[in-house]
Amino acid sequence: MKQKIGIIGFGNMGSAIAERIKSDYQLFVFDKEREKTRNVRNIEIVDNVADLIKKADVIILAVKPQDLTAVFNTILSDSGKNVIKDKLFISIVAGITTKFIEVCLGKVRIVRVMPNLPAKVGRGMICLCKGKHANKTDLDFVKQLFEKLGKTLIMEEKMIDKSTAISGSGPGYFYYNSEGKDINEIKSMALGFAASLTVTAEEIGFSLSIARTLAETTVAGSIVYLEETKLSPKDAEMQVASRGGTTEAGLEVLHKGGSLTDAVKAALKRARELGKKIKFIRVG
Repeated sequence: MKQKIGIIGFGNMGSAIAERIKSDYQLFVFDKEREKTRNVRNIEIVDNVADLIKKADVIILAVKPQDLTAVFNTILSDSGKNVIKDKLFISIVAGITTKFIEVCLGKVRIVRVMPNLPAKVGRGMICLCKGKHANKTDLDFVKQLFEKLGKTLIMEEKMIDKSTAISGSGPGYFYYNSEGKDINEIKSMALGFAASLTVTAEEIGFSLSIARTLAETTVAGSIVYLEETKLSPKDAEMQVASRGGTTEAGLEVLHKGGSLTDAVKAALKRARELGKKIKFIRVG
């Protein structure tokens, strides 16, 4: 019997996760924009969040931060805490802490994950941490799950926003620097860019070994993504940079002539802002 996993949100990353794991798990998906799930195969599309919660054992939150309040209110009003207490939640929502989710939903088991765009081709850099009520078995399960999408790294939660600014947004910086170059030129600049990103990762608090892992895995995966999708660097960059997100904040700095370090710091600032801006107001 395959384990049942539900994914709320079917954007770039939600769909990427689904495609990489659907052969090994029974998947349920909901997205409020129905056209996103119209042509999906080998995945059960459900009509609402409440149905997904009831059917799945593991719930992946893959929505934008500003959509979380509506999702949580639906979970609590239609499903109730008795339904969710035995579920494992996985959040890939940028800037949102496990503590915030625990405050909203109660004593739920939550593992926070930060993947990046190359996860779509199995070459992602994925950082993880667990919440207060999750256990080692939960963390090991999520690590194994996301190894289907790339390289995984467990870290303290205080470093997750920083990983968002480095590996999460890193492909966007790399594609910006690759604009107008062919794939051979891009590969020739990769080593130097990875070295610069490593230094920047150190500057914001990562050890050298982790900084190097984040930077080199991000750059290598970004190249593979270009090769497999045949996208131009500009088009790939646009896939990373969601409106109002961390990558967009970093790219704005680069567009103005700022340094890579300045771009990373702007992305980190935005990640932290996202977490502070979202307020949970219980309806009803």
